[in-house]
Amino acid sequence: MQGPKSRVYEATLQQIRLIIKKDGLLPGDKIPSERELADRLNVGRSSVREALRALELLGMIETRRGEGTFIKDFKENHLVNVLGLFVLEDSKAVEDILEMSELIEKHALLKILQSSDEKKLVQLERDFRKGIDSPQELMGKLIHMAGNHLLFRTWSVLADYLKAGSDFQEPPVPVYEELMSGLVLNNKSLVLQAYDRISKYKIISS
Repeated sequence: MQGPKSRVYEATLQQIRLIIKKDGLLPGDKIPSERELADRLNVGRSSVREALRALELLGMIETRRGEGTFIKDFKENHLVNVLGLFVLEDSKAVEDILEMSELIEKHALLKILQSSDEKKLVQLERDFRKGIDSPQELMGKLIHMAGNHLLFRTWSVLADYLKAGSDFQEPPVPVYEELMSGLVLNNKSLVLQAYDRISKYKIISS
């Protein structure tokens, strides 16, 4: 279920997209400022800021220091373009994106179990226990370690979108420590148990 934050966030995304269309803005054109968008949409600037950040993560706009925010040429990245349009068009995008990100994460973990690099895993576990990496950074490194760069890039976009615009609980650190212990021991049952607990925490609140 989506919470109030998600609904406001998604509505703001949709409205900004409509403004871009209504104003006839094309790749390379500057979009209205954060303040102007907040006034036109009658929403808080924080909601506009989050929506713009998501659009930038999706490769649809870019911010140039000292100049403003501009429409990007979507053809630069077809994958990001497809994901971006999906996010803006589909009312249940958050739930679907959460499911897709979890599929990528689980696939990566199973692949690591098949061809694990114990030395790298031990180092990752050590760094995480020292607080060097956040849970999201740890998961990103694990997905990158699995070796599929397309999945890594896709997951990165999805994870950043979820972080910016949805209401779900971040699983506690000990659960990730259990996950890393399972990977280091190459214990599939322990890994899947820990990941199942992670998935249950990452439920969008109602």
